Amino acid sequence: MSRLPTTPDAFDAVAEPHRRQILSLLARGEMSVNDLVGRVRMSQPLASKHLRVLRDGGLVRVRKSGKQRLYTLNGGGLKDIHDWVSTFESLWTESFDRLDEYLAEEQQKQGRL
Repeated sequence: MSRLPTTPDAFDAVAEPHRRQILSLLARGEMSVNDLVGRVRMSQPLASKHLRVLRDGGLVRVRKSGKQRLYTLNGGGLKDIHDWVSTFESLWTESFDRLDEYLAEEQQKQGRL
């Protein structure tokens, strides 16, 4: 059974590693499709397809400048992902606190040897 088409969202958009790589590059500043193609080492049509998914998911903006299309990161589009991931922050904090305690204990043991 084939998958039904869905409305792209931020989670779908970042599910693919090349799109995450593109987002990381765009976090540095505005780039043309050709600039991105050179950095992610993929064909222009494939890069454009990924950029379309990112745009449809609200993660990038595009503007025309002459014959070029320039893409920028839309940080606000990442809010849903940030909100979801932040629900796990207390788990990470607790884990890091336990790790800090363990390392302090190990350092004390090493100091006694």
